[in-house]
Amino acid sequence: MSRTDSTQGPLSGHLVVDLSRALAGPHAAMMLADLGARVIKVENPGTGDDTRGWGPPFVGPEDDLQSTYFMSCNRNKESISLDLKSGDGQAVLRRLLERADVVIENFRPGVMDRLGFSTAAMHGINPRLVILSITGFGHDGPESQRSGYDQILQGEAGLMSLTGSGPDDPQRVGVPIADLLAGMNGASGVLAALVERGRTGQGQVVRTSLLASLIGVHAFQGTRTTVAGEVPQAQGNHHPSIAPYGLFNCKDGSVQISVGSEKLWASFAAAFGLDPAAPGFAGNAERVRSRAGVIAAVERVFAGYEAADLLQKLNDAGIPAGKVRSLDEVYAWEQVASQGLVVDVEHPLLGKVSLPGPPLRFFAAGDAAETTLTGHEAPPLLDEDGRDIREWLGLAATVTAGAK
Repeated sequence: MSRTDSTQGPLSGHLVVDLSRALAGPHAAMMLADLGARVIKVENPGTGDDTRGWGPPFVGPEDDLQSTYFMSCNRNKESISLDLKSGDGQAVLRRLLERADVVIENFRPGVMDRLGFSTAAMHGINPRLVILSITGFGHDGPESQRSGYDQILQGEAGLMSLTGSGPDDPQRVGVPIADLLAGMNGASGVLAALVERGRTGQGQVVRTSLLASLIGVHAFQGTRTTVAGEVPQAQGNHHPSIAPYGLFNCKDGSVQISVGSEKLWASFAAAFGLDPAAPGFAGNAERVRSRAGVIAAVERVFAGYEAADLLQKLNDAGIPAGKVRSLDEVYAWEQVASQGLVVDVEHPLLGKVSLPGPPLRFFAAGDAAETTLTGHEAPPLLDEDGRDIREWLGLAATVTAGAK
C-alpha cells in the first residue's frame, strides 16, 4: 500500500529518502515519519536492511518471517529495493533526490562518494537538499574509518565504565543507546537545517556520530572529569552526587526513591523516624560521603514494609518513588496508553500488531485540540512500495529480487 497521502503532522509535505540501515539512521527517519514526513526507505534487493535478519525473535509465516527488530525502527515508511551500484538504481535515486527535502545515510565515510553521490553531487542535483550523515566515530579524524557498532561505542565513549554494579563490572545499557541518541540528534539537526533553509533557500549537510552522541550525554559525569579532575566509576543503582537516590530493598522486593533536595530529605526523615541532622545525614554532600551508612539506614526502615505499602507511604510523604517494571507491565500500564505510547497498525502479513509509539504530542494554540499524527502504518515489507514509487517518479516498473 502506498503511503503517499500523509496529511497530518508538522512535516507533512516533506519527502525524506532513507538510505540508511541498521538503527541510527532508520531511527532518525522514523522520527521524521512520525512528524508527518513521507519517508521512502531504499533497501538492497533480496536482503533489504540488515535488521530484517536480526533475530530471533521472528514472527509471521515460516516462509516469510519478520524481524521484530526491524519493526522497531521502520514504521510509517515506504520501501523500494534499489541496487545503487547499477545504472537503474542510480537513476531512480537521482529522481528521488530531485524531489526530496532530506536524505539520510550512515555509510562509512567515502562510500557515498564512490557511488557517485557525494554531498557536492547531491547538492548539484538539488541545492535545497538537507543531507543527514551519521557515522560511528565521526567523519574525520584519525579513527573516522572505523566501523561503528553500538556496544563498541558504549565502551569507547566511556558509558560502560559508568554502568554496572561496580568498577570491575562494566555493563552495556540494555538498549542500543548510542544508535538511538545518534538518530535523535540527527533528526534534531535535520529540523534545524530545514528551518534555516526556510530563510536561505539552501540545503546543507548535518553530521553526527555515535561517539559524539554518547559524549554529548556524559552530563555531570563529563564535567566531573573535565572540571573536577575526577574519574567516575560504576557504582550500581545509586546516584553518585545525590543521597539517598536509587534502588532500595524492602520486605518483598525493592523500590526506587529520589530524595533530591533538603526539603525532601526532611520530609523523608520525618515519615520514617530518622534524625535528618544525625552525623552523616546533615546535608546532601555529607550524605554522599556517607552513602553506605545512608543506604543501610534507609533499608533498615524499609525492611518492615511490603513494596505496595511502602510506595503508598512514600507518595503520601511527597517523596518521588516508583517500582521497577518489566516491559510487559510497561505496555499494559494505563498511563502509557494514555500518552499514545502504544500504537496499533495493520501489517500485511501479521494483521493487527502493537508497536511502541512516538514520544512527541502536538496541540493547537491554546491547548485547544490535539493535532498529533494518529494514523500510523506498519513497517513495510521489502520493496512493498517499489512499483508505486516508480510510477510516481514517471519511471517504468522494474521487478527486483525480494519484491512482494
